[in-house]
Amino acid sequence: MSLSYHKLFTLMEKKGVNKHFLRLNGLNSKVVDRLVKETHVNTSTIEKLCALLDCQPGDIMEYVPDENGNGNGNGEMDNE
Repeated sequence: MSLSYHKLFTLMEKKGVNKHFLRLNGLNSKVVDRLVKETHVNTSTIEKLCALLDCQPGDIMEYVPDENGNGNGNGEMDNE
C-alpha cells in the first residue's frame, strides 16, 4: 500500500458526512469505491474532496510504506 485514505473517513465522520454525501456532490460511485479500497485516484479527486471538506490533502490521506519500506513494493522509484 502506498496511500491510505483512512484519514478521509475519520474527517468525514467528524464533519458528519458519509459516502452518500460524496456521491451527491459529484464523486462517481466507482471513485468512492476506490477510496474505500485504498486504490489509485486522480489528483482531481483529491482536489474535489479538499474543496468539499474544506481541508488540505494531508488531512485526508497519508503515505504508508509497504512491508519493505518502499512505496511500490519493488525497491525502485515509480516513474509515472
